[in-house]
Amino acid sequence: MQPMQHQMMGYDRAITMFSPDGRLLQVEYAKKTVRQGSTAIGITCSDGVLFVADKRIVDSLVVPESVEKVWQIDEHIAATAAGILSDARVLIERAQLKAQQHKVTFDSEIDILTITKDICDLKQICTQSGGLRPFGVSILVGGIDNHRPKLFETDPTGIYFEYKATAIGEGEVEIEEILHKEYNPGMSISDALKLSLKALKKILGENFKIERIDAAYIDSKKRKFAKFSKEDIEKAAGDKAAKKK
Repeated sequence: MQPMQHQMMGYDRAITMFSPDGRLLQVEYAKKTVRQGSTAIGITCSDGVLFVADKRIVDSLVVPESVEKVWQIDEHIAATAAGILSDARVLIERAQLKAQQHKVTFDSEIDILTITKDICDLKQICTQSGGLRPFGVSILVGGIDNHRPKLFETDPTGIYFEYKATAIGEGEVEIEEILHKEYNPGMSISDALKLSLKALKKILGENFKIERIDAAYIDSKKRKFAKFSKEDIEKAAGDKAAKKK
């Protein structure tokens, strides 16, 4: 049965309604929303974990520094997202609260998998409850557990997978092809930053600008969230044209 037939028969009107071939169409629409979102990349490295994201600033009157695309969840955990960023903000704030509650209750840092599962539990509830809609966002959650970098991807269904490197949003297929060819577990954070910017340049083309890039990392030894400065990103991009506004 074709997608248009599904729509005409109303199988996409309720989140709880399966189509005859076993699909939840509202969830599939949410996944399409993610693929239209601005690109986000996560990479585990020999010395930590890296996040690089496109802020997709298309209006020259917007203050670039006011747009955030990589968020700190705890000192040793960070996240980035693609899709509806207001949905992401709600999930990120929930994760930040969960991390702080764990620290106060147990006097220890929360692990990355627990944060990931909590995000996915809420996402999954929104795929089977009437009157709700799925979260239209995929989130990359990563950080350092026991001095080892970890990276998870969550999608609108509530499924999660651990990755060495991955991309979500616009151009994810092309970027993943580059990662499959050029990623290696022994690469440093600085090498991974250069690779990420190279991939974004390929996807964005003439629209690539330093102002559009948000990048952060967590070092395995220091276990502290830190953002790259504009100068660091310019140096890693190695392209004078990228500096132009």
